Amino acid sequence: MRRLLALVLACTFAASAQVVLHTEQSPLNTPAQQKKHYVVLVSLDGFRYDYAKIHSAHNLLAIGRRGASAPLGMRPSYPSITFPNHITLVTGLLPEHSGIVWNSFYDPDTRKTYEYKKNSGDGSFYNGTPLWSLAEANGMRSAAMFWPGSNAEIAGRRPTFWADYLDKYDGEKRIDQVITWLQLPPAERPHFITLYFADTDHAGHDFGVDSPQLDEAVHHVDALMGELSRRLRALHLPIDLIVTADHGMIDMVGPVLTLSELPGMAPLLAGARHEGILLYPETEAQKQAIYEGFRAHPDPRFTAYRLADTPVSLQVRENARLGDPYLVFHLPVEVRYDTTTEPKKRPHGEHGYDALAMPEMKAIFFAEGPDIRRGVQLPTFQNTAIYDFIAKLLGLTPAANDGSLTSLLPALEHR
Repeated sequence: MRRLLALVLACTFAASAQVVLHTEQSPLNTPAQQKKHYVVLVSLDGFRYDYAKIHSAHNLLAIGRRGASAPLGMRPSYPSITFPNHITLVTGLLPEHSGIVWNSFYDPDTRKTYEYKKNSGDGSFYNGTPLWSLAEANGMRSAAMFWPGSNAEIAGRRPTFWADYLDKYDGEKRIDQVITWLQLPPAERPHFITLYFADTDHAGHDFGVDSPQLDEAVHHVDALMGELSRRLRALHLPIDLIVTADHGMIDMVGPVLTLSELPGMAPLLAGARHEGILLYPETEAQKQAIYEGFRAHPDPRFTAYRLADTPVSLQVRENARLGDPYLVFHLPVEVRYDTTTEPKKRPHGEHGYDALAMPEMKAIFFAEGPDIRRGVQLPTFQNTAIYDFIAKLLGLTPAANDGSLTSLLPALEHR
């Protein structure tokens, strides 16, 4: 009864919640851009690469049959965290180059702290040219029905249309808004649109990857993707639909790892600045002492590195926002800095790990539309490739980035 009441209350809240929509003073689409095709980019946060097959997500699998898919997954950038990878998807930049290295971090150069729930709209933290800014700079309108960073002015622009994020906002209403934008007159209609859902990420964190709640979340967003696909096709516009995710998910193992309780670490960590598990000692001597403290008592769950010496494959050496020393975790364990950082609820599932060592971090990729070849199954590719791929679909020249179109060329239908 209590579960039913909670569900009713949640549905009531979702139905009554009102999203705040914004419209920038953007020029209309130029005549040349009005002739271009459209792209709708969807992120299903935390949707692991194998969920669609395991849970029989019929609509997503059908999109793959009508177009392209990556059965073994798309590889997220490291760390496989939400905000860094959503920014990678729309800029083609690795987190160390985009500037968004974690959901929350400290910038030693500016002495400013980024916290995704508080100041993600501060464009000074971001590098690169997001796809919406690229479109706007070329006389093509864009829109964001939620996407991390879409509320910030980056490269001098925001999408023409964007919304303040509202987690509980009804999924069908999100789709309604996308369709409404695509029904605008050609001069006003956005050609690049993002859409975001967090259902599978929440279920994975709260209940674990083998839970009935995760299965329910997969089928819920799969049904929404079926609805979105049908409604897009009913518009009879040249729309390419791309459904992907920022990362996968894995169940946690073992007891909580508290860094300050490791042998000899309490006095070394005392007073050192940190954001989550990212460490920011003030002096070189403090950095080296903390590093040597971790190395004096090796732990199979993680390895400590000086930032400049982290494994090349991780590509996390070039930004002081990553902290120093830097900890690389080999097992999915919950980590706390000290006992004062204990969360209210311990998660069942987590992400953030290296997808090369932990394939559960890989994300989905499905695409269909007039520019997507039918029935193409792609090998695993790096998510930095999405940027050039979408720029190609929109007929735009991409800004400098870390990706390459090569791995996705087989999915392109020549026109």
